[in-house]
Amino acid sequence: MSRILSIDYGRKRVGIAVTDPLQIIANGLTTVHSKDIFTFLDNYLLKEDVEKIVVGYPVNLRNKASEALIYINPFIKKLVKKYSEIKIDIFDERFTSKLAVKAMIAGGLRKKARQNKALVDKISATIILQSYLEYLKLQK
Repeated sequence: MSRILSIDYGRKRVGIAVTDPLQIIANGLTTVHSKDIFTFLDNYLLKEDVEKIVVGYPVNLRNKASEALIYINPFIKKLVKKYSEIKIDIFDERFTSKLAVKAMIAGGLRKKARQNKALVDKISATIILQSYLEYLKLQK
């Protein structure tokens, strides 16, 4: 099998997570600057077999579009066009940043480490991907 990659896209940073080849568990991969995301993906996709990319899609509590969609929708459009051979899914990313901070606290990270926004973004991408995997299991 091939991997599923998830993206927590932000204006400054992009958190990235990926599954194992059997698509059982999500692992945080890295955080890259937003301007470098396509260079990173080009290089990563040359080395790894990725069948799907899941992009965190921000909606508010009323399932209405978040203001962040102003920059996320153009990113998704470019992603779909550039990697047309890879399936692109969007997945609700509500509360992932808060869940990431809670996971960092539960993991015993000190306050200074929890302020590392790049780490929060990577953990958020991991939470998005793990939630997506659980969603897929429920669909079967």
